[in-house]
Amino acid sequence: MLRLFGYRLPWQALLKIAALLLLIVSANILAAWVTDALKLEIRPSNEDLAHRIIMASAIVYAVLIAIPFVPGVEVGLALIAMLGPAIALLVYVATVAGLATSFLVGRVVSMQWLIRLLDDLNFPRARQLLGMVEPLSMDDRVAFLVARAPHRVVPFLLRHRYLALAIALNLPGNFLLGGGGGIALLAGVSRLYAVPGFVATVACAVAPVPLAVLMFGAEILPA
Repeated sequence: MLRLFGYRLPWQALLKIAALLLLIVSANILAAWVTDALKLEIRPSNEDLAHRIIMASAIVYAVLIAIPFVPGVEVGLALIAMLGPAIALLVYVATVAGLATSFLVGRVVSMQWLIRLLDDLNFPRARQLLGMVEPLSMDDRVAFLVARAPHRVVPFLLRHRYLALAIALNLPGNFLLGGGGGIALLAGVSRLYAVPGFVATVACAVAPVPLAVLMFGAEILPA
């Protein structure tokens, strides 16, 4: 075992952490590369190439925005800045699809796998809490967490969790929470959100920017 920030961690946990960090760094590099690739001037001579780059970038954008701690939204903004309102709907659909994918990944992650990971990371309290909520239904899980929450704000957020989700997705600095992909992944892992409710919430939460672009043009975006 090795010590990290005062915790004794086995090699398995360190390898999992290293793999996660490698994924995040690689995805950030890819996001920067795609953003630079979109800074091209569309001319009759390169129109076909530009369209292929745009479609590929939309797909890559949906993947990037699903990954926690990756500023994939910059790729979406670059697409809109490049083509204006014509691309806003595609970016919107890709955003919803990417966040929904991250949420579904969180939903299929085994609770037992998370419990083992917390054991590896030497977080006994979190592991115990997760073990207690695992067998509960969604409603019972919410009631259990509300009853044990130490502050008044937390029960309010749990009861109005869909509203809290929408606010978190639009909160400046939500990169500290993992960005849109991280928030969606945690929402899935928590098992506190129904799939239709999550998709509807995300569809409403990410709509303002595409709608504003459609109404007022890409000039409203920050340079």
